[in-house]
Amino acid sequence: MIQTISITTIERLLEASPSRLVVMLYDETLRNLETCVAAIERGDIETRCVSVNRAIEIVYHLFLTLDTQEGGEIADKLASIYRFVLSRLPRVNATNDAEPVREAIRLLSPMLASWRELDERIEASIAATESLVSQPAAANVTMGA
Repeated sequence: MIQTISITTIERLLEASPSRLVVMLYDETLRNLETCVAAIERGDIETRCVSVNRAIEIVYHLFLTLDTQEGGEIADKLASIYRFVLSRLPRVNATNDAEPVREAIRLLSPMLASWRELDERIEASIAATESLVSQPAAANVTMGA
């Protein structure tokens, strides 16, 4: 199955901050896990395989890119969660059981919410900083006129 990526998606990826990229990865993982559950419920083996394999690839990427040197205890805890999810999801294709997928959804959903909140705070901080930086320039233009 060939997957195409739109120009808009490519632009979003290129412009995204590191925290936004993590949010996007979690979104895509959870979307694939939900698709997998629905595929299991309707007996769609091909969609189940594709969606669970995509989710595994993304979680594996998240695991491999963890910086345990800088991330300390938080990175270690994330690694434990990712290892657990990665140990459970491959069974889905062998057993056609949605429970490991639901379990992954229960573990990853709160993490998405946390990453999303962090990303929003970072974006707000950047916007506030940019606003402060641009205010003196605007004041100089007004005073010089």
